[in-house]
Amino acid sequence: MNLFSDTNIDFTGKRKIAISISILFIIVGIISIVAHGGPRLGIDFLGGTLVQVKFENPVTSTDVRSAISPAGYGGAVIQKFGDDKEVLIRILEAKGDTEAAALISQALTDYFTTNPYEIRRVEKVGPKIGEELRGKAVLAILGAMFGIVIYITFRFEFKFAIGALIALAHDVLITLGIFSLLDIEITLAVIAAFLTIVGYSLNDTIVIYDRIRENIKAMRRENYEKIVNTSINNSLARTVVTSLTTFMVVFILYIIGGEVISGFSFAMMLGVIVGTYSSIFIASPVLIEWHEWAIAKKSAELAASSTR
Repeated sequence: MNLFSDTNIDFTGKRKIAISISILFIIVGIISIVAHGGPRLGIDFLGGTLVQVKFENPVTSTDVRSAISPAGYGGAVIQKFGDDKEVLIRILEAKGDTEAAALISQALTDYFTTNPYEIRRVEKVGPKIGEELRGKAVLAILGAMFGIVIYITFRFEFKFAIGALIALAHDVLITLGIFSLLDIEITLAVIAAFLTIVGYSLNDTIVIYDRIRENIKAMRRENYEKIVNTSINNSLARTVVTSLTTFMVVFILYIIGGEVISGFSFAMMLGVIVGTYSSIFIASPVLIEWHEWAIAKKSAELAASSTR
């Protein structure tokens, strides 16, 4: 592959700027999450009832709320779904999952006498199930990261595992922050996207790590930072081509896939961008910082022993 075959971009020289930008994004994301009282969780994790309704003519959220208020659901979350004829009605801790959909349907029938509608989807999740799913989602992400640390430690070295772990945490935190800033809810599909992002980002990182390991042997007389930077440039063609093709697929999925999978595909698009960035500017520079710290520590120990 001749694309980017002779690049000599100083990626590692810009690492402090890149790390500063990442920290800024993470801080803004955390502030947004705290301001919103935590991530915006979907019915999957909170429990309740979701009703998707398709009307024959356009409707407003105000009209829908007016229709279901007499049934006791005036506090429901109502949002457009696709076009202006379709809405999602979300009810947390409903009066009873078995009756919520029926009560809403009857209320809509009574109110919209000249605007026929169709209930396209009803999802019901009990509070206990939602809490259990929430716990399992967190365990799935943490378990994946723990397994990654073990795998990379055995395949490479412990410092490589730390670099990969920091990069993965970086990817998830930034994606979560953007979701919070845009007020997009976290569903099981989004959690699946997060796990996919972890795997995708890790694969990108391992390719660069493998090249670093090879170049450590081939470039023994060069300093560590140059070895890492050369390795990133060597892997650049593969990284860019893979990222672009993956992004194109998930972008098309986001455009034509509909609202049902929009959360998943949007998370994947973010993950491809952030994962590629972190493989180059986070995971690899961590090795340089670790290497410099180890040298400084060893020098300090030698200086201390020589003064005794």
